[in-house]
Amino acid sequence: MKKDHMEIILEDIRGKFDLVLEGQEGLNNKIEGVRQELNEKFEYNTFLIQGLNNKIDDVNESLNAKIDDVSESLNAKIDDVNQSLNAKIDDVNVSLSKKIDEVDARLSKKIDEVDVRLRMKIDDVDSRLSKKVDDVEAHLGQKIDAVAADLAAHRADTESHGRGSYRVSE
Repeated sequence: MKKDHMEIILEDIRGKFDLVLEGQEGLNNKIEGVRQELNEKFEYNTFLIQGLNNKIDDVNESLNAKIDDVSESLNAKIDDVNQSLNAKIDDVNVSLSKKIDEVDARLSKKIDEVDVRLRMKIDDVDSRLSKKVDDVEAHLGQKIDAVAADLAAHRADTESHGRGSYRVSE
């Protein structure tokens, strides 16, 4: 009968260890899923940034082409027009510079806004991931403490029932 009682306790202990291992595997899977989700968001943000860079490059090329076209046109007119037109050409050049500065300022502002939003999203994802990891660690610690307490109680119960015939060692 004592041997049967010991086998039941050992089976119960094995079951609890299996539950702990199963819980740990589930937590590892959940952490890996959150890590994968975060990587996907980083990749998506990288994709968005690359798309924005491509658009900026396209605008830059377009502006450079337009500036080159206007510059060539202005140079040709300067060669063909008398001194009175030089003042008008200078006015056009100033106007174009202002427009370029305005476009540059708007693009810089938009880039800064996108940067701020992306940083906020990344910080939010990082914060949520840290909280999830902390919650998982706390929950696992509670489970392990509960199993340890249950094992200690089983050990004490086993030792109290079999004082003379056998001893459970660590």
